[in-house]
Amino acid sequence: MSTPAQTIAYPAPGAHPYRRDQEALPPHVIVLFGATGDLAKRKLLPGLAHLDESKLAPDIRVVGTSLEELSDDEFRALARTAAEDFGTHAFDEQKWARFAERLSYVPQAAGPEALKAAVTAAETELGTGVRRLHYLSVPPKAAEAVITMLRESDLVDHSRVVMEKPFGTDLASAITLNNFVHRTFHESQVFRIDHFLGKEAAQNILAFRFANGLFEPIWNRNFIDHVQIDIPETLGLDQRANFYEATGAYKDMVVTHLMQVMAFVAMEPPTALEPRAISEEKNKVFRSMLPIHPADAVRGQYAGYRTETGVASDSDTETFIALKVGVDNWRWAGVPFYLRTGKKMAEGQRIISIAFKEAPRTMFPAGSGVGSEGPDHLTFDLADASKVSLSFYGKRPGPGMHLEKLSMQFSTQETASAGDVLEAYERLILDAMRGDHTLFNTAEGIESLWQLSEPLLTDPPPAKVYPPGTWGPNAIHQLIAPNAWRLPFERAWREKL
Repeated sequence: MSTPAQTIAYPAPGAHPYRRDQEALPPHVIVLFGATGDLAKRKLLPGLAHLDESKLAPDIRVVGTSLEELSDDEFRALARTAAEDFGTHAFDEQKWARFAERLSYVPQAAGPEALKAAVTAAETELGTGVRRLHYLSVPPKAAEAVITMLRESDLVDHSRVVMEKPFGTDLASAITLNNFVHRTFHESQVFRIDHFLGKEAAQNILAFRFANGLFEPIWNRNFIDHVQIDIPETLGLDQRANFYEATGAYKDMVVTHLMQVMAFVAMEPPTALEPRAISEEKNKVFRSMLPIHPADAVRGQYAGYRTETGVASDSDTETFIALKVGVDNWRWAGVPFYLRTGKKMAEGQRIISIAFKEAPRTMFPAGSGVGSEGPDHLTFDLADASKVSLSFYGKRPGPGMHLEKLSMQFSTQETASAGDVLEAYERLILDAMRGDHTLFNTAEGIESLWQLSEPLLTDPPPAKVYPPGTWGPNAIHQLIAPNAWRLPFERAWREKL
């Protein structure tokens, strides 16, 4: 595996309070590569507009660059349309005009000197002490060209770089990319983003586990039967055939999202709630994982995928993947983690479900209902509402002893702080400005996951066809037996009255 030339330059323990949220940030120039792409339109430009309007971000200037030939005004119009179509916050004319003044654009064809001139002009507007944040919203194959352009533009000093997933496509490519990046940027400057870790619900896992004496003592193999991380999508390719055909569900979602969330569920308590300690505990989980073998995976492809524009007529690219993963350490030995994700499935959900072991014996007679609806579950919904549910058996009102599944539920929408929830990309952009690596992936972690994936990537099982609008191929039930998939849910989430 690649080794950066130096160790990560984290702040010394005790030098700063965790997350350093109260520290004033210096002004930033944000260089947005791929500024006309889908991610920029859906998330990044609306998010930057909200951060600027909310005063959470420091004084910023955004320099967009992409393949399209646009003027500054045309880029501002594109950003406004993006904010109106995809943003979650309303902007009045005065606020939008203020943000639009902070936007400029440089066509990529104009070259390094033009980009350097635009960044210099933005820095001049901001004054002294300016930092740079380079956001690479580009396909993985374009990352090296962008890094090269930044080096040739002399834009490396006083900067950090945010890199989108997937980071490599296998172990060899991840090592090559890490080595290439480290020739220009120190590891402390690199932020490999996974927007799932920026969600309130994902971070709530840490709070739930480590701040409550009720759950931490039972968070182990003695009390937990299995864990499910289930992220089905109803969307199809969404005009991303060229990317998806070369990537597939496993590389697109499992290595970059599901396993990162799994590390939050499985990690040991960090010595402190600070970036270095949390990254190390996540990496320990990855080092403890068993290699992923083809026999423990079900690959699927939705019917009609091969007729999509840009897809090969004989494609074996999976649009669905389900797998069983083991963590071979003291806490989790023998506890299976089941991961599932796919395109064009029955519902769009993002849940983590912890199944507790059932009581060894029951005093309740047959027909009472106990055990009829499976084990007790603790469920985290990773949607923006950040919901948590604990299910359990309770007595049904009335004569006799008849049991049914009940639940206690919580949602951030029920709190007075619901309006403070940041969209995941907004949160992570702020963290990158602060130099906070807590919710980002490390070079070691990424390479560990690709190494564990080698058996599956080398000899993948054939992709089984499944009808759109279903939960995937039937083989998923054999994979999880004698357990059962949590989705579809046996009950609906309660909404705030």
